[in-house]
Amino acid sequence: MLQASPARDETSPRYHGWRVVVVCFLLALFCWGFGFYGHAVYLAELQRLHGWPTGLISGATTAYYLLSAMIAAFVSDGLARFGPKRFVLGGIGCMTVAALLLPEVRAPWQLYAVYLLMACGWAAMGLACITSLLGFWFRERRGMAISLALNGASCGGVVFAPLLVLLIDRIGFAPAMWIATAAMLVVLLPAVLAWVDRPPQDLGAGAARPAGPQSVAARWTKARALRSPQFWSVAGPFALALAAQVGFIVHQIAFLEPLLGRAGAGAAVAVTTTMAVVGRVGLGAVIDRLDQRITSALSFASQAAAFLVMTQSESAPVLLAACAVFGFSVGNLITFPSLIIQREFDPAAFGLLAGLAVAVCQFAFAFGPGALGVLRDATGSYTVPLLVCVGLDLVATIIVLIRPKAATP
Repeated sequence: MLQASPARDETSPRYHGWRVVVVCFLLALFCWGFGFYGHAVYLAELQRLHGWPTGLISGATTAYYLLSAMIAAFVSDGLARFGPKRFVLGGIGCMTVAALLLPEVRAPWQLYAVYLLMACGWAAMGLACITSLLGFWFRERRGMAISLALNGASCGGVVFAPLLVLLIDRIGFAPAMWIATAAMLVVLLPAVLAWVDRPPQDLGAGAARPAGPQSVAARWTKARALRSPQFWSVAGPFALALAAQVGFIVHQIAFLEPLLGRAGAGAAVAVTTTMAVVGRVGLGAVIDRLDQRITSALSFASQAAAFLVMTQSESAPVLLAACAVFGFSVGNLITFPSLIIQREFDPAAFGLLAGLAVAVCQFAFAFGPGALGVLRDATGSYTVPLLVCVGLDLVATIIVLIRPKAATP
């Protein structure tokens, strides 16, 4: 059992774990900027350049998320085998090469190849990696550390998408991607090289080895978790809600540009992601005192209401207000699963279960962009896709309120 020590004072600003939080914030900023919010920009730009169908491009996004979901299930293994520094640097390398190649694609197969390379970077820099890294360093303040770090994901949308749209308008797709990639390397490489490493064994909140064969961490396995109703009561509803959320985010610019114009659509993305930061910071300050399942249900329901409003209005103020309501829960939907797992499951199994939940959710939301694109092409509008999102959120609202008896693997 870990013993508290002055060197492991998680309340101290001098504790090295907070430097890791800074790195994870920066990782999230660029990872979500390129690998999440950027897809809405790529979809609109590739349509403009090549005239490809929405379903074809969003299908590549689906393949991207499917591969990253499979990789995410093994991120904890990769961190253990290669070490945090080398593993994260490998992810940055994959993201860099993919970002530079994306403007050069000339055929659909090239797009799929670039997206699959980008998926490796997304998985190695993203949620499973960040929660595992912070799990090494934090125990008592793990929830706060994760919430603070994942504000970088929302900032990636606030900063990355509007600036990328602006750069593309001014200098073109390829030069814009070169500048964005250079900024990522200048910011991330020194931070990762300086601060990302394994903690000493006596400090590792999540890296401690099981003490014996009866350890909870030793008894939990991926297979056992996938058979556990308790695990699925967390992973299931978030998988459905994130399928709706990610599907909409990828299509947000394509949906809003005809109604608001390119600048207006970029502003809507900025409103969405700004509200995501507000929502995460606001709830992050009190989430430990709230019932996280009820709060999650309210988040799902608010997004369903926002989607429904979007199907009923073409007014710019109404659409921007709906994007703000939707955005308030965007950041929290990727934070809540880890926080619920931390509260309801055995702490020693946190890394395994949190990584597996990320993989399940990514596998599910991988189909969101492609499904919405196919529905858009089949119906000629985004009304039906948005109503499907409403349904997914309402089902998720019901499931997350079910509390199975705690599993004993």
